[in-house]
Amino acid sequence: MTDTPNPTAGLLEIIDDLAALVEEARTSPLSTNIKIDRDQALGLVAELRDNLPTQVARADEVLADAERTLEDAHRRAEEIVATARARAIELVQDEQVVVQAESRAADIVAEAERRAAALRADADEYCDGRLADFEADLGRLTTQVRAGRSKLAERLGTGSPRVRWDAVSDPEWPDEDDSGDRRSA
Repeated sequence: MTDTPNPTAGLLEIIDDLAALVEEARTSPLSTNIKIDRDQALGLVAELRDNLPTQVARADEVLADAERTLEDAHRRAEEIVATARARAIELVQDEQVVVQAESRAADIVAEAERRAAALRADADEYCDGRLADFEADLGRLTTQVRAGRSKLAERLGTGSPRVRWDAVSDPEWPDEDDSGDRRSA
């Protein structure tokens, strides 16, 4: 127990000292009343009064620090959540951009395939038209060749054998002299 106030003593120590003073006090005969040293009890109460503001101030500081820490933690948590939401929105937007780009690319490919099919069809129609014209020209040419051969057959006569020039090994050319040179006519 302390007889003089101790400014550095904690509130709990002072309360413990006060409780010890009361517990150790002598009781009055035939009663539950006790006798305590007034100066010692008042000294402990004065010590409580002196230390109470300091202890309350320290408690307030601890509470303020705890509140600041809690506020900082809440602020950081809100910043993290805000950052996460922003990143999530960014990812969703990126995903939407990708989906839109893929959709646009599919549209472009489909349009290109449609144009290519149209160009192939046009080219096929053009080629078919050219081939039909060529077929008609060949038909006319075949008719002319047959007519020409028919005329030649009439001139050659039907009773004389036909000579195939590719089968003749040494044709005799008219108007040749003995040296094998052709004479100009």
